Amino acid sequence: MRREEFLLDGMKIVQDSEAYRFTSDAVLLARFLRAKKGERVADFCAGSGVVGLHFYGENAGVEHVTLFEVSPQLCTMSEESVALNGLEARFTVENMPLQAIPARYTEAFSLILCNPPYERGGFSAADERKAPCRRELTLTLDELCAAAAKCLKFGGRFALVHRADRAAEVLYTLHAHRLEPKKLQFVAGKAGAKPYAVLVMAVKGGKAGLDVLPQTYNGEARQ
Repeated sequence: MRREEFLLDGMKIVQDSEAYRFTSDAVLLARFLRAKKGERVADFCAGSGVVGLHFYGENAGVEHVTLFEVSPQLCTMSEESVALNGLEARFTVENMPLQAIPARYTEAFSLILCNPPYERGGFSAADERKAPCRRELTLTLDELCAAAAKCLKFGGRFALVHRADRAAEVLYTLHAHRLEPKKLQFVAGKAGAKPYAVLVMAVKGGKAGLDVLPQTYNGEARQ
C-alpha cells in the first residue's frame, strides 16, 4: 500500500495497486454535482474512499460523509485515508454489503454517490482481488438502486457513473425505484471518440424531466 497526493488542498489517499486503484471515472463522479449546505453524503462501493474524500475536499457545504464498502481490506484503507487527512469527526466508514444496510440509515442521506462494479460476467484468476470492484459479483444494479432508494431522504439525490452501453438499463432501473433521472452526461476518452461511460443524477420522488449535458472527456478530470 502507498500514500498518494490528491493535489486537492494537500489531501492524501491510501492506495493498493494489487487490490484496486481509482480511475478518472471516480474523479468525474466527484465533480459531477455540487454540495448543498448541510449535505449528509453516502459513498456507496467506496473502495479506498476516493469519491467521498474528493467530493468533501471540493465542497464546503458537506456536513458528514459515510463510506460503505463490502471489502474488509478496502474498508481498512478507507479508514487509513480518513485518519491520514484528520477527518475522523467528518467521516464514518461502514464495512457491509449494501443489501444489509441497517434501519438506522433509512432516509439518512441527502446525497448518495456511487462508482459501482458495472461489468457483467465472470473473471480470470489473475484479477480475483479486483473483480468484485469491477464486476457485478456481489451487487447488481437493481440491488444498488434499491439501497439508494432506502437510504435517501425524499428529494435526495443519487449520482452514479456506469457503462455507456448500459445507459438505458440504468435509467429504467432508477425509475423503477422511484429515483427519477434528472441529469445525464456521457463521457468519452477524447474528442470524437465513442462514449464509454455515463454520469447520471436522479432525485428520489422527483418529477419527470431529464437534462442532457454536453459530452465530457475523462482528461478533464485528471489532476
